[in-house]
Amino acid sequence: MSSLVGTPYYVAPEVVSGTEYVEKVDVWSAGVVLYMMLSGAVPFYGATAPEIFEAVLRGNLRFPPRAFAGVLPEAKDLMRRVLCKDVSRRLSAEQVLRHPWIASCGGDAVAG
Repeated sequence: MSSLVGTPYYVAPEVVSGTEYVEKVDVWSAGVVLYMMLSGAVPFYGATAPEIFEAVLRGNLRFPPRAFAGVLPEAKDLMRRVLCKDVSRRLSAEQVLRHPWIASCGGDAVAG
């Protein structure tokens, strides 16, 4: 678990930077999928793979109001915690399953 593999949009920052990584890279990738499902957009954009990697390394996560108007704050909180650049602060898969948004509503991210 030390080589750069994966689709640029889904790859965790520690993979891009070439540091050793653990299973939390999969939590990051799942967070990207969740972000895309709720917004219809990728969280870190670039026109080329190197630009995407730069955006991932910056880790500037945003929730554009138009794309996230109906998304509950709890879902945004989960995305912030799984798309966290600091691996030591990123949730584990077990912690994701205990997150209030997952535990209380079974994944219904949209209000109403």
